[in-house]
Amino acid sequence: MVRMKRPPMRKCTGCGEMKEKRELTRVVRSPEGDISLDPTGKKAGRGAYVCRRLECLQAARKAKRLEKAFSCRIPVEVYDRMEEELQAGEHETDRTAGNVPPGGKADHRV
Repeated sequence: MVRMKRPPMRKCTGCGEMKEKRELTRVVRSPEGDISLDPTGKKAGRGAYVCRRLECLQAARKAKRLEKAFSCRIPVEVYDRMEEELQAGEHETDRTAGNVPPGGKADHRV
């Protein structure tokens, strides 16, 4: 009897929902102390997960959940850069999923 392997689950630090790991974006604190988004999920360091929605990153920022997860203070500039990267990633995800073509307008053909 073959058992189906369950996908790894992680909790979003913004909304608190449990989701599949591949649906979330990893925020990583490197051994040098740099904090950044890790779209590949393979960078070395301590990781925390956030949904790919800007609202979740902002909720995690407001409640200082990433600072608690990494046990360090995170400068405002780092949060601003992560928000910009997440917004750019949202647009790329829409385009690669076929939702928005490179021209920027949605195609409503069926």
